[in-house]
Amino acid sequence: MPSAPKRRSLKRSNAHFAKASQALPLGVSSNFRYWGDEHTIYIKEGRGGRITDIDDNRYVDYRMGYGPGILGYADERVDAAARDGMNIGGVFALSTEREYEVAQRISKMVPAAELVRFSNSGTEAVMAALRLARAFTGKDGHIIVEGGYHGIFDAVLWYADIEDWAESGGTPAIEAESAGIPGMLKKLAHFTPLNDANYLEDLLRKHHRDIGAFLIEPMMGNCCSITATREYVQAARELCDRYGVIMIVDEVKTGFRVARGGVQELMGFKADLCTFAKAVGNGYPISVVAGRADIMRQVGKGVVHGGTYTCHSVSLAAAAKTLEILDETDALETIADYGARLQAGMSDILNARNIAHSFVGHPSMGGLFFKETPPSNYRDWLDSDYTFYDTMAPELHELGVLCEPDSREPWFVCEAHARDDSLEHTLQAFATAVDLTSDKIMRQASNG
Repeated sequence: MPSAPKRRSLKRSNAHFAKASQALPLGVSSNFRYWGDEHTIYIKEGRGGRITDIDDNRYVDYRMGYGPGILGYADERVDAAARDGMNIGGVFALSTEREYEVAQRISKMVPAAELVRFSNSGTEAVMAALRLARAFTGKDGHIIVEGGYHGIFDAVLWYADIEDWAESGGTPAIEAESAGIPGMLKKLAHFTPLNDANYLEDLLRKHHRDIGAFLIEPMMGNCCSITATREYVQAARELCDRYGVIMIVDEVKTGFRVARGGVQELMGFKADLCTFAKAVGNGYPISVVAGRADIMRQVGKGVVHGGTYTCHSVSLAAAAKTLEILDETDALETIADYGARLQAGMSDILNARNIAHSFVGHPSMGGLFFKETPPSNYRDWLDSDYTFYDTMAPELHELGVLCEPDSREPWFVCEAHARDDSLEHTLQAFATAVDLTSDKIMRQASNG
């Protein structure tokens, strides 16, 4: 039986949570930061690939803010550029020359990005893309791939209730993800499983007159990086063309991370519209909606797009430097190499213990499953057993490795991970966590 590690103290985080809950619902500013009354942590600082909480617990971080920290926290190159941006003056509600420079860089890296507009968050970028698609096609409906995530706004906060469907059969019911969403919007949302082109074709054949957009994350950033096949995205591309539907590729997480040209480069296809956010500014708030010139030219000619804080001088300067590094250095190769070595080390540990497992996605944002073959869509994921992962994640936290406790979230790698002893520490902690988890599950099974 492995010896349990000394448990970390969360005394200060717990005390702060009690205070913060008096001023903030759940004590935080995003539902996803609430990990329970006794497990929600508050961060003091981040450097490179590590963060420190207010109890001085230090972690190798594989959440990286859900992906923005592509180079690492407090990257000196990006922060120096951001300080230069600060000196420009902040928000003018007017444009600067740098907007053009960054837009040109994006168009160079992503062929589908013929024209570019900036926003502040991934949610805002997808909202704009969906508005553009509706305007261009004159059709209000849209398709969402089951398990996909496209931000927090009413039109996309719907899901296909696969769990009840699996028990009752028929077509999965569509349910709202949140209270307060107008029920009248339900009729606009349609769902299709990933990697099933026949299902998508049937859906479009029946409803294409009402559907203006097909929203897809070819590598699902909130579903453990389950990935579309090249054949599927090519088939989806052809179906969108055939039925007059705008293909919106959501690269909020994959953009400028899995390749310089994002997942579109990896899979060899072009979106009509695409969105980017997380890695664009190495954590500074900025996002992008881009795409075909004929669609994008609607902006200002019927389609409204804007925002007071759009292209803030600090974020724009950070984006210019981040994209320059990703485009002109070997940073992405370094990140992918580290991710591949991390996964190889995990495999060695699991193979030595005869634990079936597989990885999916990309080494820079990979998903880990405890079965020989990973799921190919959200329906498969729901049928998979993620007990081992959900039990292991808290053990890793105690050992100083921070992954998302929700098994649907990938492990995000940054360039800074490759510059210190992160790999050695992670693999040592992983081996211990695997043994503790195996023992815990075995004891639970023997107790009934």
